[in-house]
Amino acid sequence: MQIRDDRLDALAQENDRRIVLLVLDGLGGLPREPGGRTELESARTPNLDAAAAAGECGLHLPVGYGVAPGSAPGHLALFGYDPLDVPVGRGVVAALGIGFPLQDGDVAARLNFATSDAAGRITDRRAGRIATEVCAELCALLDGLELAGAELFVRPVKDYRAVAVLRGPGLSDRIADTDPQRTGAPALAPRALEPAAGPTVRIIADFLKQARERLAGRRPANDLLLRGFAVRPALPPLHLRFAMRGVAIAVYPDYKGVSRLAGMDVIDRLGDLDQQMAALAGAWPGAHRFFFVHHKYTDSAGEDGDFDAKVAEIERVDAALPAILALAPDVLIVTGDHSTPAVARTHTEHPVPFLIRAAAGRPDAVREFGERACAAGAWGVVPANALLPIATGYAGKRRRFGA
Repeated sequence: MQIRDDRLDALAQENDRRIVLLVLDGLGGLPREPGGRTELESARTPNLDAAAAAGECGLHLPVGYGVAPGSAPGHLALFGYDPLDVPVGRGVVAALGIGFPLQDGDVAARLNFATSDAAGRITDRRAGRIATEVCAELCALLDGLELAGAELFVRPVKDYRAVAVLRGPGLSDRIADTDPQRTGAPALAPRALEPAAGPTVRIIADFLKQARERLAGRRPANDLLLRGFAVRPALPPLHLRFAMRGVAIAVYPDYKGVSRLAGMDVIDRLGDLDQQMAALAGAWPGAHRFFFVHHKYTDSAGEDGDFDAKVAEIERVDAALPAILALAPDVLIVTGDHSTPAVARTHTEHPVPFLIRAAAGRPDAVREFGERACAAGAWGVVPANALLPIATGYAGKRRRFGA
């Protein structure tokens, strides 16, 4: 199912052609009523429709049949990796996203500030989406708590999200999440997934106890949830696999983190699509040949269950597309890392629409960019990590195989 082979990587060759990967996070959707249109199909997208008509379309599976992917594996697949070969927890992605200097053996976990009631039941897993400034104050309150057996670092990421890093001898990342993934239930106790993780579980339990004591009485962020315990995995960098330097043009730290994990450069201090388009244009004359542009808010609207807001975010990206096309990329890929239908309020297993626009491509019969239209496209359903190899082939970045 997945496309990952060192023998194919050996075909990579360098040239000056440029590839843009535009990702609308959580792009795939579902109708809000039976027989209706998805968010993408409901949006007014003349520019995306024109790009689809000029290119080749299909659907991709980020991980495999029936699997709802997380953001990190979804993006690693779009960067050409097999996510099953590179298990990575959100903790590492979050730490790298803010530039935290992870050391060998560090265990990182994604931390969400949350709200719980007097009985300890979680009433809001995101603490009302508190501002990043509030998150930073709370992190300062918890940073450096004294723990037997490990040093603790707590750093803000964005909004209600933070990262906790443990540093010390013999730590394990084989720890189950404490996030129950629903409201109305208490946070889960940390649990070892193998016996060797027992000492680390005791350290985490001590951290959670002290943290909740310090957060007691604060509203809305009076609790915390941990998930994605991980150590940094070894990953062959993208520039060695595909003979091109990549740069990430993203607002949210997690997507900078997964880009750094793949060996890409990152442009920091970006706040919106206009700034991202300006950054893309500014980086265009440089040494990069792969440009990853990420838009988060399609996913946020889907997770909030706001169908109309997700439609509006898709239309915002459509309005920005001419700025990308004006640079005349040799290959343009537009897709999402996974599906986040507003009716589901979470990531789902549904395949994700994509388009590839390239001078070397063979346009198919698709005339609009949407789930059902792309299902009839030239590529059918492919693994997500096939998209970048297809793009590099169209950009002439792969030598012929065999005589």
